[in-house]
Amino acid sequence: MKRFSKKIRLSVLGLLVTASACTNNFEEINISPTQPRSVPAEYLYSQAQLSGFLADGTNWWQVGSWVQQWASGSLSAPSQYLEDRDIYETNNWTAHYELIKNLSQIRNQLLKGEEATPTGRTKLAIARITEIYFWQRMTDFWGDIPYTQAGLPDNNLILLPKYDKQEDIYKSLITELDAAVAQLTATDVSYGNADFVYKGDVTKWRKFANSLKLRMGMRLRFADAALARKTVEEALKAPLIESNADNGAMPTVTQDGNPFGYHPTIGGYNSSKELNQLAAPFIDVLLAKNDPRLPRIAEPTENSKKAGKPIYRGLGVALGGSVIINRDDYSYGTIAIYNDRKATFPYVFLAYSDNLFFKAEAALLGWGGLTPAQAEGFYQAGIRATMQIQPYSIAETAITEYLSREGKLTGTEEQQLEQIMNQKWISLFMRHYEAYAEWRRTGYPKLKPGPNPGTTNGQIPRRGVYSSTERLRNATNYNEASSRMANGDTYLSKVWWDKR
Repeated sequence: MKRFSKKIRLSVLGLLVTASACTNNFEEINISPTQPRSVPAEYLYSQAQLSGFLADGTNWWQVGSWVQQWASGSLSAPSQYLEDRDIYETNNWTAHYELIKNLSQIRNQLLKGEEATPTGRTKLAIARITEIYFWQRMTDFWGDIPYTQAGLPDNNLILLPKYDKQEDIYKSLITELDAAVAQLTATDVSYGNADFVYKGDVTKWRKFANSLKLRMGMRLRFADAALARKTVEEALKAPLIESNADNGAMPTVTQDGNPFGYHPTIGGYNSSKELNQLAAPFIDVLLAKNDPRLPRIAEPTENSKKAGKPIYRGLGVALGGSVIINRDDYSYGTIAIYNDRKATFPYVFLAYSDNLFFKAEAALLGWGGLTPAQAEGFYQAGIRATMQIQPYSIAETAITEYLSREGKLTGTEEQQLEQIMNQKWISLFMRHYEAYAEWRRTGYPKLKPGPNPGTTNGQIPRRGVYSSTERLRNATNYNEASSRMANGDTYLSKVWWDKR
């Protein structure tokens, strides 16, 4: 027995010695010879652009339906004013915070310590400007959200972050944007081809950031007029996106043989045609204005084409699940554009036309040295710029003819604002989050809710609801944020800047 016990002790000792010998080189042995020890900043930044900027054009079945450009029918619960936290809201929330996580990794880890160097300064500034763009979209959609305690380094990670007030988030974003612009340096190393939008062009990123600031300032117009005016006037003094060549636009790939990077409207059309019929209010406005963009937006109904008398007809919004419709009696997106797997066009997410419509609004207010007499010129230029981009590419003669009918601003200041926003609504087709934000900000166009009561008593939702995982996992902070809203965490509560 003693000999057996001695053998066991010797065997264990041998294993310990062997294990000790193995762990001496453990780190070296367990490093993959084929995979990088850290992900390059360029890779994370490219992924953020690809996932984040193209996401502006997704969610047509929810936000696009609320702003009445698309009518998704009963297949989409949110389009019927029904909450669906477990699928739509949770997936959307998770995807957005994954974007923030990836971009924050660039500043917290990959380029940490290079803030003042030519190899890191401008890369960090561009990544921060991009992150601010996403933060604005997030707070515009949800209102109060985790902000200061999100996107922190791993060694300071807060698993249950507090929800910051939207008012505080906006003030911080404007300050952070100014700081990022100040760091842009033309002679620095940039992202190059890893930057799909501007190829690392610092001049264009500066214009982009100032245009984003202009948008952020105008968003606050009815919530904090003093800060709004200050922010807008500062932006107007700086270089802005000055032509369609400067547009914030993501190149896209065709669906024929490519795994990702589709134009979101083309990708959506080909994934579920039933979710992609145009809304009646949108089609009716285009018809009433005899808008030359209509054939580049909508397809005549299938049954009218079969009958030899093509007509455009939009589907009503939020009709309810019990309403039976024949989808061939309503217009889909233009087949030659959105159903062509071998063709595509860039996805514009921040446009020259945006600045022109903002300038028209600023002119009505007399902000930034502009005068009401200048508003019409900016208004017309905004319409022209929108019509010139793909997929419209409207001929100049047709644009001129349209402006002869629709290019005159008339009436009171408020009536002129309504005209500007009605045209901006058309210009924001395929940019659902921004169209939804601008409708809530100004109250234009005047949209009537669909007949289905949903969970809103028949009102158009004013915000997205929080993820169901937040309600369960981060209950204390979730409940505090919900208590700050007039109607709690529902579609009926308004975000801070929504005053109309």
